[in-house]
Amino acid sequence: MRTVDKQLGTPEVMDITKHGLPVTIITGFLGSGKTTLLNYILTNQEGVKTAVLVNEFGEIGIDNELIVTTEDNMVELSNGCICCSINEDLVQAVYKVLERTEKIDYLIVETTGVADPLPVALTFLGTELRDMTLLDSIITMVDCSNFSLDLFNSQAAYSQIAYGDIIILNKTDLVDKSDVDALEIRIRDIKEASRILRTQQSEVPLPLILSVGLFDSSKYFVSKETKKNHEHEHEHEHEHEHEHPHHDHSNHLDNDGFISISFESDKPFAVRKFQYFLDNQLPENVFRAKGILWFDESPKRHIFHLSGKRFTLEDDEWKGEPKNQIVLIGQNIDSEILYEQIKNCISLPFNN
Repeated sequence: MRTVDKQLGTPEVMDITKHGLPVTIITGFLGSGKTTLLNYILTNQEGVKTAVLVNEFGEIGIDNELIVTTEDNMVELSNGCICCSINEDLVQAVYKVLERTEKIDYLIVETTGVADPLPVALTFLGTELRDMTLLDSIITMVDCSNFSLDLFNSQAAYSQIAYGDIIILNKTDLVDKSDVDALEIRIRDIKEASRILRTQQSEVPLPLILSVGLFDSSKYFVSKETKKNHEHEHEHEHEHEHEHPHHDHSNHLDNDGFISISFESDKPFAVRKFQYFLDNQLPENVFRAKGILWFDESPKRHIFHLSGKRFTLEDDEWKGEPKNQIVLIGQNIDSEILYEQIKNCISLPFNN
């Protein structure tokens, strides 16, 4: 988790001295466009100082490289799980934002793609933060081309819809309108009262999503007993005992069976080996992958995104020394085999 400051502007920013620091939570399943929405907000607003907290699923913070910022002011925080319980890491991160000498006007929290957003919201309602912050809304991103509660078999995916005040149906250009209509009907069955917006590339009119006051805290009255019960439930739902000594990955392996595989190397990949990996070895139940890739055949920095069966590879310039960093997130996968297959993509001497 980390913070990024950026000058933003909203139509009507709340008076913090009266109401507390306004907070928007951005959630949504793997590859739905959360970081793209965050970048869109950061790029298209001016005049208000906004802090951003991002919690990633995986040992390597790929989003460090992907979030836009004009200043060298990123602060690395805990990469722990903020969605398992009312979490002290998140509380301390918000305190760091509130204690800055520079006045902060707005806070955006981006959860991981496999997070239940309710415990994040409860952190703002059920701790001392309730007197210093005001939760404005929970925004849920949905990838119209790759969203299926049946496919993911995920309680987290369901919770993201159930607790969303604003649900953004993203990537509508990749599917037929009839499919989007059907998806909206299904979402309405889960969360009838939500504000549903349709968009492409996470571009949405910002007055519809910021400083909207849609979160109804009265529905989530948090007592000490409520906090205790919720934390107890998640202790049973989330497992943290999975260790793989040969590689790094997140300790967050919940009841949905999700796991992340992280790979980092100062050696380049061979294009043909990586293409073979994508075409012939990548399991279908790897739903999401992202990375900064270095190929032996190219001097460019390549930004890699995979969502479902679709992937993109964008050229960019290196900001530092070239290296490979990639995170893959899937469900019920053999992490040891997958890690070795990624490792085999490295371009070895005399083997081109």
